[in-house]
Amino acid sequence: MDLTASTHPLPDSQSYSLVLVNPTNEELEIIYKLSFAEWGDALTLPQYLEEAHFLAQVPLAKNGGMASWILTTTDWLPNHRPILASCETFRKRAFVSNKEGQMSENVVYGIASVFVNPDYRRRGYGARLMNELANILPKMHRAPLPSVASILYSDIGKEYYTKVGWPAFPTNYHIEFDPKTGPVSTHARVVRTEDLPQLCRDDEAMSQKLMASLQPGKTQIMIVPDIDQILWHISKEAFACQKIFNHIPQAKGALAGEYGCRIWVLWAHRYYGHPCSSPEDSTLYILRLAIEDHNPNPERFKSQVQYLKAVLQVAQAEAAYWSLRTVKLWHPTSLVQKMIEQSGLEYRQVDREEDNVASLRWFGDGAVTENDLEWVACEKYAWV
Repeated sequence: MDLTASTHPLPDSQSYSLVLVNPTNEELEIIYKLSFAEWGDALTLPQYLEEAHFLAQVPLAKNGGMASWILTTTDWLPNHRPILASCETFRKRAFVSNKEGQMSENVVYGIASVFVNPDYRRRGYGARLMNELANILPKMHRAPLPSVASILYSDIGKEYYTKVGWPAFPTNYHIEFDPKTGPVSTHARVVRTEDLPQLCRDDEAMSQKLMASLQPGKTQIMIVPDIDQILWHISKEAFACQKIFNHIPQAKGALAGEYGCRIWVLWAHRYYGHPCSSPEDSTLYILRLAIEDHNPNPERFKSQVQYLKAVLQVAQAEAAYWSLRTVKLWHPTSLVQKMIEQSGLEYRQVDREEDNVASLRWFGDGAVTENDLEWVACEKYAWV
């Protein structure tokens, strides 16, 4: 049965009969088939359906971590009702430092895969979906950690989601590096799968310490770069590469420096089109750039410049080996930007106005405006 069509007239977007509910498995299958044209990337439809079920079992998604939602009407029964709009939400851990400088751990919900059937667009269903989410998400997780915010990444510019209550951050940019083969510094070593749990634990401890030391005055929020966040991206990478190449990348990142002064990057390969037909549609994303010493003295800063250069050169080599068009590093800090400038690496900065626009809705304690809020480490690992 085609669950997207009905002989009944479609309800008005302001109708009291509209509700946001979890779909049945049959309805989920319809959503995946409808969204394949937009988000199938390099996969076939059967592979895309298989990937959806596979990603629902990774740690970030399991045990209620991910929820699927549909906007529909109470007038019809499940599997016979129209799917007017749909999305997914992901529960994420977050560190928050309030205006008084007090740090706490909380929950943030990431909104992903917002989709309206093309036949139902321009009727207000997307806005109604977001309004329903705005009512539901603050109440979803109260113990032991309160939910304080919701994030999303807009691929339709800044205006729409700002209007429905998810203001876009003023600046959304990334640094790009070209793939490059050649000698790689001996400073760096490759990060393997078995290295990830400890590196993520170290990163989490550093992040907690950083958030606790921030100056008061603003509310500052950081999605915790824990192993579950990283594994979601790496699991998606592994599934796609196995289907495309029958081979999975072994390198998960690169690390340089001694303890106390280490710098490492974790990455993921992404093919938006098949490399044989659309080689330009591919990216090596730096999921996370971790730096142990954020306040180096001049001598140590010189060493850090070389360490960062080394790990980025490994990333460039990885991109070249896997025929990826570019390497992208989202939202580098002022310290990282200064290091890149002094590294001698060729790069370009890209301001994003239409795609992957970071947006956040605050519903924690206290009134927080866009000018009162800072998103710390708005990097690719938090995207999903």
